[in-house]
Parts: sequence; structure tokens; C-alpha cells
Amino acid sequence: MASRVKFENSCEVGVFARLTNAYCIVPPAGGSESFYSVLDAELAGAVPVVRASIGGTRIVGRLCVGNKKGLLLPHTSTDQEFQHLKNSLPDQVEVRRVEERLSALGNCIACNDHVALTHPDLDKETEEVIADVLGVEVFRQTIAGNILVGRYCAFTNKGGLVHPQTSVEDLDELSMLLQVPFVAGTVNRGSEVVSAGMAVNDWTAFCGSDTTATEVSVVESVFRLRDPRPGALGSDLKNSLVQDYY
Repeated sequence: MASRVKFENSCEVGVFARLTNAYCIVPPAGGSESFYSVLDAELAGAVPVVRASIGGTRIVGRLCVGNKKGLLLPHTSTDQEFQHLKNSLPDQVEVRRVEERLSALGNCIACNDHVALTHPDLDKETEEVIADVLGVEVFRQTIAGNILVGRYCAFTNKGGLVHPQTSVEDLDELSMLLQVPFVAGTVNRGSEVVSAGMAVNDWTAFCGSDTTATEVSVVESVFRLRDPRPGALGSDLKNSLVQDYY
């Protein structure tokens, strides 16, 4: 399911959180306790929620990128931050620092556990590190003409949400490339900065508190966060009632 949260007074929860199928990274304590409690409650027992800064800042969702296999940090991250994350994340997650001039990795790269879309101007060496550490195929891409692919799209192993002005042809191309369904949409009451407004993995999503009921419904649908058999309970109940009656 999708939950609506805010970090202090900001609805751009994707700026302050990096969520994957193996871990969740949020800023250190000192932010909004309700934000932490919602994430802890929803993810408890499933993935560790690690509190960390990156480059001395709290915008961890924009500065790092990762999946269940690895985590990439910008060159601005300190040795202490690197070691803390390495010690806190599951053993199978490889942590690597990237010497890339475009240091807001979360804005320049979007990925799931199989494919990564990147800023067209990313260094060749960075592209190789992405493929190596995250274990993905890498494609240089734009989203509705925007080069900051990590800012204007969010996708998992089940589906993806992209900038509302993305053409039907581009949606089809993305769906073919990643082998998951894509829809164009918004979060936070019409915000086209999709990734900044949400954090999502294969079974849950956190959207900014301004996200409308319609937007939440689209998120839950395209990321397949609901029961995959929505009519199953009603069908079973009907059958049992028929059997009891006869």
C-alpha cells in the first residue's frame, strides 16, 4: 500500500529517503519523528532503516542511488559516512563511492534491480560502475525531454511512474526497455517531479502528504501495491455462503 508522509514541512519525501528492496536510508535523527515512525512501522522486519547523512547533508534521496545489490555514493560523501553505511547495510549490498562530477546521483540515475536509466552526459567510467555494482543494464535516456531522469521518473521491478508530459511513444519504449508497465502521472497535487515526491519499492510506497487520493490510487495501481487478486476474497466468501445455504 502507499502511505502519505512529510519530512518536517516538506512533502518531497523522495529527497530525504532512498528506498530499495534491501534497505531504506533516511537522514539522521533530528528531523520529523512522525516521518521516521511511519517508515519504521511499515518496513519493520522487512528491510533495515538506516539513518545517515551524505556529504554532510540530509538530502540522501537525491545524492545516492541503489538497489538490492548495491549502493552508489557521490564523491562528496565522507569516509565516516561511507564506513557507517557499509557497516549498517546488509552484507550482500556493495557500497561504492563514484568519482562523478554530476554528484546528485539520485537526480541523474533511476534504477530497479535489473535496469538503470541515466543522464546522457554521465561519464563512461560511471556507467561501468553502475553496471558492475548494481548488476544492471545501463541505458542513457531522457524523460519528456528532461535529462535528469532520476528526478522525473520512479520505477521498481513491477512498474513505473514518469513525468506527466511523457508521450505515449516514450511510455511504450520505456515499457519495452524495462519490461514493466509505465504510466505518466504526478504526486503531491500535480507535481511533475515524481521521484522527489515519493519513495517506492516492490511492496510499499511513501508519497508526500499533499498527494491526492487519485494520485495515490494511480501509484498503488501501477506499482501493483494492492492485492493482486482484488476479487479473491469476495469470490471465496460467495462460494462458502452458497455451500452453507445448500
